[in-house]
Amino acid sequence: MMNNEQPLTCSHTHSASPVLPVVDPESLERAARLFRALGDGPRLRILHLLLRGETCVSEIVTATADKFSTISQRLRILRSEGLVRRRRDGSHVYYALADDHVKDLLRNALAHARELDSPTISQLPSEDD
Repeated sequence: MMNNEQPLTCSHTHSASPVLPVVDPESLERAARLFRALGDGPRLRILHLLLRGETCVSEIVTATADKFSTISQRLRILRSEGLVRRRRDGSHVYYALADDHVKDLLRNALAHARELDSPTISQLPSEDD
């Protein structure tokens, strides 16, 4: 730093901000795994299909035009991260979104994506500007 430069400090105070709870590292890593699972377009498409409700694997295969083995692998990842649940009925396996948190997360993400694509939102300056 040169002699005439002032050290960088933030003038913004957070006194009006709500107090955030402490989050343990394991919860942050779990959330990161959720976002990684959600961050794949084909898996996100499956989740979007499941917004309609419980769906048979064969219907997911038909709707996505993917191989059964590919869909099974994607569903396995989504299930391992707690995003979907499955139910067996004889030889059929049905999948559904795990709970309302997942539904809300998907709806919010898709709504936010639409807003980002909106010309009025994309023309607004960002906080970094």
